[in-house]
Amino acid sequence: MKIALFSDIHANLPALEAVLADIDQQQPDAVYCLGDLVGYNIWPNEVTDLIRRRGIPTIAGNYDEGIGLNSDSCGCAYKTDADKANGAVSIAYTNSMVSDTTRHYLKMLPRHLRLSFQLDVDNFDILLVHGSPRRINEYLFEDRDADSLMRIMQSANARILCFGHTHQPYHRTLEDAEGLRYHAINIGSVGKPKDGDPRACYAILELHDNGELAVNFPRVDYDVEPAARAIEASPLPDAYAAALRLAK
Repeated sequence: MKIALFSDIHANLPALEAVLADIDQQQPDAVYCLGDLVGYNIWPNEVTDLIRRRGIPTIAGNYDEGIGLNSDSCGCAYKTDADKANGAVSIAYTNSMVSDTTRHYLKMLPRHLRLSFQLDVDNFDILLVHGSPRRINEYLFEDRDADSLMRIMQSANARILCFGHTHQPYHRTLEDAEGLRYHAINIGSVGKPKDGDPRACYAILELHDNGELAVNFPRVDYDVEPAARAIEASPLPDAYAAALRLAK
């Protein structure tokens, strides 16, 4: 079973189009989106419409939740007053841009999806969330304490936990006292990477009937400049254009 997962598009239509074209070439058995379709760029309606037209099962991200509820908060953890001020501009702009159809779609998205497999050696549950199983906006960074991460996965009954939100891809394999392996997989960001690589990122999971799991993170080149210049030509802060170019 080959599964493609992508997340955190953040209204970056050129990046999404490039990723979907790359996924089509991979010919996966299933494709899922882990949320944050909107925010920080000028194409929230177009991104949402493309995912809807493709029929891609999608869960809500924290930004989708904020816009779906017509809130002035996206549930983001901004580190500085300047970041917070820029964030306020972004969510106000996005709220002003989205159509009623887009807002209703975002509001009605489920908060998680669970995929259950009965394999030759065991049964596997893959849980798809945006931030964590506990909170839509919880950050699960790669350096999180292993015991803490294991408790989160066991409490959620997830041998494989897939999530986004940090915009930094990684795959950690953990093992419990009985030797059962658990996989924590951050699938990175399509439209707003924060790992120093401006290329769009998504994940491919290959689950084999013997329980083995392979994870790859394709990076997809796209022309960042039109997306950055679109920000600069809008009321959005120019800092978001710089972040696209630098992947920070």
